[in-house]
Amino acid sequence: MMDNIEADFPEHTPRPSHAPKALEGIRVVDFSHFIAGPFATMILADMGAEVIKIEAPGRGDDLRRYPPVHADLKYGAPFLWTNRNKRSVALDLKTPAGVEIARELIATADVVVENFSTGVMERFGLDYESCRKIRPEIVYCSVSAYGRDGTFADRLGFDPIAQVESGFVSMNGYADREGVRALSPVMDISTAMMACNAILGALVARERGGSGQAVEVSLFDNAVLMTGYATMQHLFSGANPQRHGNTSPDTCPSGVFQASDCAFYINCGNDKIFQRLMSQVIGRSDLASAEIYATGAERIRRREELFAILGDVFAQQPWSHWQSRMRAAGVPCGQVRTVGEAIRSPEARERGIVTRIPHDTMGWVPNVNLSIRYSRTPIADPVAAPAVGQHTEAVLRELLGYADEQLARLAEAGTFGEDVARSSPQDVKV
Repeated sequence: MMDNIEADFPEHTPRPSHAPKALEGIRVVDFSHFIAGPFATMILADMGAEVIKIEAPGRGDDLRRYPPVHADLKYGAPFLWTNRNKRSVALDLKTPAGVEIARELIATADVVVENFSTGVMERFGLDYESCRKIRPEIVYCSVSAYGRDGTFADRLGFDPIAQVESGFVSMNGYADREGVRALSPVMDISTAMMACNAILGALVARERGGSGQAVEVSLFDNAVLMTGYATMQHLFSGANPQRHGNTSPDTCPSGVFQASDCAFYINCGNDKIFQRLMSQVIGRSDLASAEIYATGAERIRRREELFAILGDVFAQQPWSHWQSRMRAAGVPCGQVRTVGEAIRSPEARERGIVTRIPHDTMGWVPNVNLSIRYSRTPIADPVAAPAVGQHTEAVLRELLGYADEQLARLAEAGTFGEDVARSSPQDVKV
């Protein structure tokens, strides 16, 4: 695991030391776990916000145990992927002292993010109404499954459930079998992006009007949005989207073809692209101008015969031949890659998508960068995801002014977890 990291991926290039950060001075207290909440707060952290991740002592975020788990890191790849640039504070929120510390941290914050089951933050006394009494300017973001009120507020939600219930799965796969979920947690990721957008909007509104507000993003609401324009197509026609595999119901020819050495995808999104494909790429100007292929609707009706023509031609030459011709002709195309091939591709390397960053015990760990590029406020340099409670002592000292004696008393009382409580007071490091 990660044996070839130095050979495969370049070292992260540091940002200019003098450059400001987009969210410099913004503090986020993050009670979220798994993916949708933590990915949203990681985006904020990458933009320069200070993110303090509140975790249960010992176990921490359940995503830490998602495989593959590295023995030296003591957490898995998914946690590393979604928790960089954060500081971890371990607090037992089932203790009054733990809740009180959380409230003190919120009093210093600009943003609170949580994605517990509905009612949990209320039981802790950390819901929006309680938090705005502590800090009226707070932007309080709840990421829920089906909303925080109404008939379905008690339902738990995970990405695959949102995929099936939104209709997303019904659209994907092949017509002769069940719909297929996306293995990537697309609903969690897109919900995180939507939550981040909502938080940024609320911060702008606060800057203009001086008031904080509650913000809510629902996994199910977002999943319906992620079905794309299919919802509007259904409302226009009354028909449900059908599964088309790798072809497109709206454009033709669009789909997977085989070169002599590998598979690739082309997308002819309009008539002009089709004409360039036929005349400039495969040398069939007669088909480019043929009446029977003049419009997208005509080509869709003759998809099988058109795919057969193209398939026979493409099989005669390697991908490098076709890629250069299609690139010159302006025909959108791409090689069908594995994840491993994609992150090691020339395109990924040139864009610096995957790099390696220093780690205290590992030497190096991989890092997958955001797709955002700022010209004036570059993304923060990545710092690897923390251990559970790694920054508890530093945060409580720096932000709340806690002294050694106070930290020792809290540790002994189990506020930071049983392992810390069992340590002798003079050895306490939290």
